Amino acid sequence: MIKVLFVCLGNICRSPMAEAIFRAKVEAKGLSGAIAADSAGTGSWHIGKEPHEGTRRILRKHSISYEGMKARKLESADFGKFDYIVCMDDSNVSNVRSIPGGERHSQIVRMMDYVPEHPMREVPDPYYTGNFEETYELVNEGCERLLQHICERESLQRED
Repeated sequence: MIKVLFVCLGNICRSPMAEAIFRAKVEAKGLSGAIAADSAGTGSWHIGKEPHEGTRRILRKHSISYEGMKARKLESADFGKFDYIVCMDDSNVSNVRSIPGGERHSQIVRMMDYVPEHPMREVPDPYYTGNFEETYELVNEGCERLLQHICERESLQRED
């Protein structure tokens, strides 16, 4: 089982959006038994809260489930559980790399590393920008490319 963890600051906007989108793409390709996803934040302000209303609204608009999702904080134990830790921006990468403990078996990358031709290198935080549509578009493309990368790297057969 390949495990992917999406990380942002508070785990209420970008990372739960990415988790939900990625899960939907994995399920649509018939790969739920081979790939799992979760999300976490580097901060603890929103632990136990559901995704931000803006995130919920855009996911509903695209008929993507976020059922049961609650914010949690990244833990050092996550490094041994996840193959990919996909961060939304450089600050998240820095915060993830500064967490002590735990063996670092995970690949720590930015979401937009999977979309190298895009001029934006980070996914803006809609908590501050208010632009959940822009975030959705970037995360959706990043998730599509990440899934493609994993399928190619792990020789998984996608059911189209």
